[in-house]
Amino acid sequence: MALQTSTFRKLQQITGKQHCSREKEDLICYSYDAAAKTYLPDVVVFPGNIEEISAVLKLANRDGFAVVPRGAGSGMTGGSVPVDGGAILVMTRFSAIKWIDKGNLVACAEAGVVTSDFHKAVEAQGLFYPPDPSSSEFSTLGGNLAECAGGPRAVKYGVTRDYVLGLEGVLPTGEIIKTGVQTVKSVVGYDLTRLFTGSEGTLCIVASLILRLLPLPETIRTMTAVFDRMETAAETVSDIIQRGIIPRTIEYMDNAAIKCSESKLGPVLPPDAGALLLMEVDGNKNEADAAAGLLEDICMTGGALKVETAESDEQAAALWQARRAISPSLFQYGPDKINEDIVVPRNKIPDMVRKIRELRDKTGLTIVSFGHAGDGNIHFNIMLDKTDPVEFEKAEKTVEALFEYTVALGGSISGEHGIGITKSPFLEKEVGPVELDLMKKIKKVFDPNGILNPGKIFYKTT
Repeated sequence: MALQTSTFRKLQQITGKQHCSREKEDLICYSYDAAAKTYLPDVVVFPGNIEEISAVLKLANRDGFAVVPRGAGSGMTGGSVPVDGGAILVMTRFSAIKWIDKGNLVACAEAGVVTSDFHKAVEAQGLFYPPDPSSSEFSTLGGNLAECAGGPRAVKYGVTRDYVLGLEGVLPTGEIIKTGVQTVKSVVGYDLTRLFTGSEGTLCIVASLILRLLPLPETIRTMTAVFDRMETAAETVSDIIQRGIIPRTIEYMDNAAIKCSESKLGPVLPPDAGALLLMEVDGNKNEADAAAGLLEDICMTGGALKVETAESDEQAAALWQARRAISPSLFQYGPDKINEDIVVPRNKIPDMVRKIRELRDKTGLTIVSFGHAGDGNIHFNIMLDKTDPVEFEKAEKTVEALFEYTVALGGSISGEHGIGITKSPFLEKEVGPVELDLMKKIKKVFDPNGILNPGKIFYKTT
């Protein structure tokens, strides 16, 4: 799929020379994402409208080169890297929030809009868009759709697919399509919008999204509960859910994760805690206060050493800043990171916590865990030096063991990071042969020439 000079000139004609580059420094900038797997593209293209995307894809089918859509490049599984070279299609010029309909609780935004910018825009009108991945300060709505991003608020409000009502995009063969509606209900034909959401840029390049909104909650209460042991904290999460309480968020951090945030931000969280739950409840003032009181009672009964409620918006913001600081601070434990995001049924969280501890003790590896305990989404990070072959092999076997245990518990090997290239060798641990064959047939129908984001999801054996 090498890109010919004549093809490069055709791409320049489509987007304009200033929006099409094969300069080495540009190629390097778009050769990797947060998974740190590097593949050099042949060209980087910055389309400015949907017709240009269509023209690029039609050219790709004629001239035989790969096209890889890219938002902010914050994905964790290599979903936006060009494993077969070709063209990186960068969507940053699609950055407009087209309209916000307050009366109908719906908005339309382009795929390159940064998630936190969209949050701020709708909240300024008293509205609420719940999906809030940890990367929201730089990830884009299109990338969120591709990975079906979640975030801490998913426990109460769901994930990206629960808010995408429709979209406008381009099929791999170049046809421009519109799917879905601007209404809450519609059962007309197959739900293509849901099919594209979470498809990791392999079935369609999304240009704009119709998004469902909610009224902005009146009151939020942010709380922390400190425990001496991770297992005790995990058991408390199960107790909270079994009591029928659905907080806005329940995040957990083990001791190593807490120390990471402290190293970056100072003593915002208690460094000597064995584990910490960061929780939020929302609603009107009476609802939020009542729910906060119930959470405090359950945590103290479950063995919490102390429970505190943030006294101001600034204090609550500092706690969330500490939570978001964990991942980038992990490199104090090692030069390399294997980052996985498994999901287990919420009542199985204590079992998974014990399994992680067992593997940590058995292997001697540094394993840091934190995540969205409210929906069973656990982020475990193995910190290591990948140049040490013995340590690296040990880490890979640990990942495989955790994946097998996850599936045995009725869980999933990926909650919000997708499959990309890093998890594709493990896909068959969760997906059966008939279902996997059906997925491959769907891909073939949409992308008969295999030009759109090739090499993702389905493991390449050659």
